[in-house]
Amino acid sequence: MRFADPLFLLALVPLALVVWWDLRRRWGRARVGFSDARFFPRRGWRARATGLVPLVLALSGTLLVISLARPQTGMARKEIKSEGIDIVLALDISGSMRAEDFKPHNRLYVAKQVAKEFVAGRSGDRIGLVVFAGGAYTQCPLTLDYGIVNDLLDQVDFGGVPDGTAIGMALATSVNRLREAKGKSKVVILLTDGQNNAGEVDPITAAEAARALGVKVYTIGAGKDGPARIPVDDPVYGRRYVTIDASVDDVTLKKIADLTGGRYFRATSAEALENIYKEINQLEKSEAETVEYVQYDEKGPTLALIAALTLAGGLLVGETAMNRIP
Repeated sequence: MRFADPLFLLALVPLALVVWWDLRRRWGRARVGFSDARFFPRRGWRARATGLVPLVLALSGTLLVISLARPQTGMARKEIKSEGIDIVLALDISGSMRAEDFKPHNRLYVAKQVAKEFVAGRSGDRIGLVVFAGGAYTQCPLTLDYGIVNDLLDQVDFGGVPDGTAIGMALATSVNRLREAKGKSKVVILLTDGQNNAGEVDPITAAEAARALGVKVYTIGAGKDGPARIPVDDPVYGRRYVTIDASVDDVTLKKIADLTGGRYFRATSAEALENIYKEINQLEKSEAETVEYVQYDEKGPTLALIAALTLAGGLLVGETAMNRIP
């Protein structure tokens, strides 16, 4: 509620003074005391109603003044104009991602959960998902439906492609998804815990293609260097653990990031990985402009009509039914 012409509300001050003066004049009349009022007839309905007429007139005057101030109620509508970013998450699903050094879960489980939190924190951006091991494929094309992205992240598991680490293929597939995207900027977030040992595309060649197309690449090396224990389910002996040598190729991942204007991060724990995604979330902010429209509905005419009817009713009753013949 607002008043388009609030200065008219100042008229309520003299109106209140008039009402106060009238009431004081009525209450200030001389009175004669009687020891017993039973000898006088009770006040009838006419007398009681007559005393209400000034209040009715004061009410009509108040409503009239408020209507002149033009009270309005409005309904706001917000329109958000956002220049979104196109983001592809490239996620390693090679066998070494089974390593359980991101306790109490393995690397892939933690990477998926942190990626889901990252997706939930975005707004107005198109997000896609590429998974890779010995090869790479698109798990989810670019979309604004974050529910679908998270559902497909939940479905990511080992064994979808032959084992290995095809970093170059993963980056090339991600860049291809962004090649004709119309976003304000194009970003790949590539997470791996190994070195490129599969695929037909060299990682640096893919990075140069990304740079040519204006794609920025953030690379994340997951896990600790050195031997890593991964679980193996044996049909005879049950679950057992084997030790593998899983080393992150920091040099290549850093060069990819440097070539494309991104950054390289190293995550040796679940908490570190979560903080890295939060930092990338801050680095890649979408610019949003909010325009608010308000449509106002005039309430003044309605109040003026009520005031006129109240005034007419008060005057009519005061001059007819309340009048008495001497």
